[in-house]
Amino acid sequence: MSTLLLRAATAALGVALDRLCGEVPRAHPLIGFGRLAGGLEAALNRPSSGDLPRRLMGIGALLALIGLPTLLLAAVPRHPLFDALVLYFTLGWRSLGEHAAAVQAPLMAGDLPAARAAVSRMVSRDCAALDEAAVAAAAVESVLENGNDAVFGALFWFAVLGAPGALAYRLANTLDAMWGYRNERFLHFGWAAARLDDLLNLAPARATALAYALCGDARRALACWRTQAGAWKSPNAGPVMAAGAGALRVRLGGPARYHGAVENRPLLGAGQPATAADIGRARALVGRSLALWLAVLLALGLLAP
Repeated sequence: MSTLLLRAATAALGVALDRLCGEVPRAHPLIGFGRLAGGLEAALNRPSSGDLPRRLMGIGALLALIGLPTLLLAAVPRHPLFDALVLYFTLGWRSLGEHAAAVQAPLMAGDLPAARAAVSRMVSRDCAALDEAAVAAAAVESVLENGNDAVFGALFWFAVLGAPGALAYRLANTLDAMWGYRNERFLHFGWAAARLDDLLNLAPARATALAYALCGDARRALACWRTQAGAWKSPNAGPVMAAGAGALRVRLGGPARYHGAVENRPLLGAGQPATAADIGRARALVGRSLALWLAVLLALGLLAP
């Protein structure tokens, strides 16, 4: 069996574990990693230190938190079953679907307050005053964007570098979620985490966008990607969300309130405003795209010498 075919089979096992088991509720390794990262940031990120020292501290913390575990994992002998377990811990496909379903069910039942509460656990915008269309749009946007962050990014780096690649990606993505804010506290300390996450997502995000296009309305998805992605503030979320919205034939983006201030975001996609049913369609699109990725990996493994 070729190395690539073995890696494809291991990837399929890791995805299956995520689908069957979901996230470990209490003892997930990322919970401990988050606590460690939070403690290290509190100790090192001191405003009185100045901008450059804070940036250097952020780089050092990043290297310690990502580099050391990744190098250790790469150095030790590993069984494919262990690699599948590592991949499982880096994936969040089932969890993403469960969060989305928790929004869709009350929204379809007409329980807007419950839907708002559920979607507030998926997005960072202010959700208290969202109407039904805005709740649906927020959930669809989260499913599409996190399809890359919680599924395809880790799977991409697993395919390229094996378990160490998936681990490095997930740790970098976690630190970006914790530190990658452009505010006074994290602008300098979190600079390296945000840039590394952008770099690691350059290829996966575009592969995700292409998969969304191929698994939906391809012509519309590619047109939205080409004309709309560049206007989005994130160079990686733009292609993913524009292609995903086009593939689903829905309109996303537009004004949203964050921390009391309205942000006028560009429009994405084309067609009708999102509805509760489109949340399920977005979940299905991620699922079809994941099946396509695994099929391509298997095909490449079978063709490899």
